[in-house]
Amino acid sequence: MSTLRAPCDLLEDVKEAEAVPALYFTLSVGDSEKELGDSSEKEVKSADFFIVLKHEGECTVTPIEEQPSETTTEKGADDASEKSFDFIMFEKSKITEKSLCSQNEEEEALESPEEASQTENVKWTDNGKTSLESNQRESPKISTEIFQDTVGKEESSKLEEENESTDKLDKPMKTLRVQSNENISKSNNANVAQMSLKPSPSVGSSLENLELDSLLPAVRSVDSPLWSTENGAMLEEAWEGLQKSYVYYKGKPVGTLAAMDPIAEALNYNQVFIRDFVPSGLACLMRPANAGGDPEIVKNFLLKTLHLQGWEKRIDNFTLGEGVMPASFKVLYDSHRQKETLVADFGGSAIGRVAPVDSGFWWIILLRSYTKCTHDYTLSELPEVQRGMKLILNLCLSDGFDTFPTLLCADGCSMIDRRMGIYGYPIEIQALFYFALRSSRQMLKPERDGKELIERIDKRIRALSFHIQKYYWLDFTQLNNIYRYKTEEYSHTAVNKFNVIPESIPDWVFDFMPLRGGYLIGNVSPARMDFRWFLVGNCIAILSSLATPAQATAIMDLIEERWEDLIGEMPLKIVYPALEGHEWRTVTGFDPKNTRWSYHNGGSWPVLIWLLTAACIKTGRPQIAKRAIELIEQRLSKDGWPEYYDGKTGRYVGKQARKYQTWSISGYLVAKMLIENPANLPIISLEEDKKIAKPKLTRSISF
Repeated sequence: MSTLRAPCDLLEDVKEAEAVPALYFTLSVGDSEKELGDSSEKEVKSADFFIVLKHEGECTVTPIEEQPSETTTEKGADDASEKSFDFIMFEKSKITEKSLCSQNEEEEALESPEEASQTENVKWTDNGKTSLESNQRESPKISTEIFQDTVGKEESSKLEEENESTDKLDKPMKTLRVQSNENISKSNNANVAQMSLKPSPSVGSSLENLELDSLLPAVRSVDSPLWSTENGAMLEEAWEGLQKSYVYYKGKPVGTLAAMDPIAEALNYNQVFIRDFVPSGLACLMRPANAGGDPEIVKNFLLKTLHLQGWEKRIDNFTLGEGVMPASFKVLYDSHRQKETLVADFGGSAIGRVAPVDSGFWWIILLRSYTKCTHDYTLSELPEVQRGMKLILNLCLSDGFDTFPTLLCADGCSMIDRRMGIYGYPIEIQALFYFALRSSRQMLKPERDGKELIERIDKRIRALSFHIQKYYWLDFTQLNNIYRYKTEEYSHTAVNKFNVIPESIPDWVFDFMPLRGGYLIGNVSPARMDFRWFLVGNCIAILSSLATPAQATAIMDLIEERWEDLIGEMPLKIVYPALEGHEWRTVTGFDPKNTRWSYHNGGSWPVLIWLLTAACIKTGRPQIAKRAIELIEQRLSKDGWPEYYDGKTGRYVGKQARKYQTWSISGYLVAKMLIENPANLPIISLEEDKKIAKPKLTRSISF
């Protein structure tokens, strides 16, 4: 597979060579691709040419008879937009000359020079600022002459016609001038990539600061098997695997199996989990109907799980709340009654016998996604669906002894379903709670008791957003403030609201926290702050707009700054860092599955790629998601779509990971569809609510 190189790197190599290798490239004009070459197999002595890049990604190659002045070049650059810039990536290979012409004109062959000399200069202008320089130092200027021989009358007339067409361009342009005297030979083997980039807050305008493997749209080589063959086969395999996981009840699809590992013991992986089905449901919603999209399975799933919510839920002699949603269900065939039956698990069969707090929230979020995607409002307006939402919310909004708007939870009540020290007020549950509140607010009908419930929701949303944004947020400045806290403060004037002892701050936080970036910490409760990073909670906070725009940007900055820690070789760390030694023994209770850097204790979970991708697109940083997707594509399919990976960088397939894990498959599919069509983002994202962006609450001077 060929390697793409930046123009500045390529020309440095060319400068040292005795003869310049010919350049072959494909230029995108609108939606079509045309090749620059010589279809007539003719040759000319020499000619100067310009590559003119239009602002919207179109470009023309214009041979010219006379060289324009540098002031003209800079003027064209000054007219270019500051928000985006385009450029061409060249590769060392030989060129087969063909003509490049407009759609309404006949093709004309461009003739290559036969003799040339060494390259000396290339100039690039981007809004008058960028000329292949870094932010700190100025790159040495290289000045060369390409194609200095004179051309005949026939060639000159062709050049004048091309110049006239170039002068008619009515959009802002950027001009790249390349000159040389070297031979350009003909060959059919060549590669090129064209891209249109928008700089993100974390990437400067200098080309030297750009990382090619993080750019979006992707740098795609024409003959690259990674894009043309391997990825296409991987996508087909993923869709086939997703469809094989379908679970049917009375002839209708109602969900997907957790895993389809043909070797490992089934345990409860042969069931349909509510949280596991969410990425599967999103994949079915985002896929176009003419390509196999299946929103019907999402509708059937929502209705069947709603039916299960109405069952009596008993664990031993205790009856659970009426609104509790099951963690999972399975379809069994009753041979005696000769019919299929549903069997639900509300936590009684789970490892820790804990009811799933997140199931109800995911159910509401998926209901909104279905409504947003299909515009089928009849489902959410059904009386039984309205009642189901109210039962879930009443469980969470009931009066109690809480002094905080956050939701009190037991350990193991969410995706981290084993003892991992998340008891109290974990960020994942709070972010999902907030997302579900705002989603239900859009779907609830203000009838009967609906109006009163909506008012309670509005109050809780305002209080919860304030609490999370102020007390869970940690960046370099806030870490320094906590480090200097005084303790044993009383009354409403206390700065250290939760009486956090500075000595309880773990040592790793001081090295982990960059100067640029921040995140929402794992837990806040009296005299306790869990400083661990939890990806699900932070990404859901971005998608639900629980995090402010500034905080969302800082979270993306942190991911970039700590890429090796949070992404590593296989995305993504569910929590960082891992519990080790005495802390692991006391917090997990010697859990053999949650050893350091494994499973929920610092393991890497490919399914989380869809959450990261959605958050990256919402914050305008798609290049981060693109890099992570490329890492996944290198191994996930070859390793058999495992559930999770072990190791500090996620190098090894998890020691107890199931193969052909359905949400590893569907998470990848959702990420790909989001990156290829960002218009899918509103299905799983909420815009900032201006009414609650600035709550009217008294702020502590410590935050």
